[in-house]
Amino acid sequence: MSLKESNLTDFQKKVLELTKKIPKGKVATYKLIAQVLGNVNLSRAVGNALNKNPFPIIIPCHRVIKSNGFVGGFARGIEEKVKLLKEENIRVNRNYFIDLKKYLVDEAILEK
Repeated sequence: MSLKESNLTDFQKKVLELTKKIPKGKVATYKLIAQVLGNVNLSRAVGNALNKNPFPIIIPCHRVIKSNGFVGGFARGIEEKVKLLKEENIRVNRNYFIDLKKYLVDEAILEK
């Protein structure tokens, strides 16, 4: 099954398509994805869409975090999200925060 064939809404598909563009070793925020989609107020909806991701790892929803740098939630649990991020050489501190100055993806990459 592909993303196009899935039962997801158009919004959910758009969120997942953007998420696929986040390169290994970088993160995006829920807010940044919402902003690229045209409405920063959709951050929570972005999170909900990511929670429905039928292709985890292939569509790297673990690379999407909160705007304050906190890793945020993950369907498989926060420890699994941290493990995946660390495997991509993203440093997560002991309080589950990531340095956005170092790891935040350039918005232009998502807009391509």
